[in-house]
Amino acid sequence: MSISLDQARTIVDAALAHGTEQGFNPLTVAVLDPGGAVVALARQDGSGFLRPDLATAKASGVLALGMTNRAIAARAADSPEFFTSVATLAGGKILSVPGGVFVKDAEGTLLGAVGVTGDLSLHDEAAAVAGIEAAGLVAVTGE
Repeated sequence: MSISLDQARTIVDAALAHGTEQGFNPLTVAVLDPGGAVVALARQDGSGFLRPDLATAKASGVLALGMTNRAIAARAADSPEFFTSVATLAGGKILSVPGGVFVKDAEGTLLGAVGVTGDLSLHDEAAAVAGIEAAGLVAVTGE
């Protein structure tokens, strides 16, 4: 099972709306399926040109390693050489900061992941959670 395009669009729209309502800097949102393919991607006006890559890397990292961004950050702190090696193997598509969030259904089935970037990492994560919840799905951050 995978996240649908309609669900991904809802997540993107709600995450961007949350950021705007909260006065965040312009955001970029990427929604990936469980295999890491992009289902939806949007970049607000004023969000930097590298932001799509960063949003995708936040989501891709949690999927690739099967752990939350917080767990990745802890692993990177405990073993920097592990994180550097994995990031190199992944072509840089793994980040160790909040903003990459697992998406599950009510039964706990993994549907994909969302990555948000553009503001403080915790704000990025809050926008991702708002988008996921607006789609009626469950966000897993590791918090």
